[in-house]
Amino acid sequence: MSDATPPPSDPAAAQGAQPADFDAMTRDIADVPAVEVITTVAVHLMSSAAVNLGLAEDGEQHKDLDEARKLIQALAGLVTASATEIGSYHAAPLRDGLKSLQLAFREASVVPDEPGQGPGEKYTGPVFG
Repeated sequence: MSDATPPPSDPAAAQGAQPADFDAMTRDIADVPAVEVITTVAVHLMSSAAVNLGLAEDGEQHKDLDEARKLIQALAGLVTASATEIGSYHAAPLRDGLKSLQLAFREASVVPDEPGQGPGEKYTGPVFG
């Protein structure tokens, strides 16, 4: 028999640290207003689309128009479907950002889509510069 205590299986306990209180660190999703969730998702879609359009620093390394098309399409669906729910105060800047991405996509394409055929245009209608 040995008097040695077996090592704890939790690495945090092994280092003497207290376990994290995740309940205190995160917001309860039920407390987050829908408009905040919708706008946050829209901003993430916009950011990802911009990177895939090559608009970020070192953009050409990350340029992927197929991925950008998918993201813009999803963004257009979200913005169009939620506009009446979130109100024009929140929807207007999202529409502006969406239009900018649609125009940037057309400009970045070697063979631009016909007006009305670009990403998200089945939801927004044709986008012109």
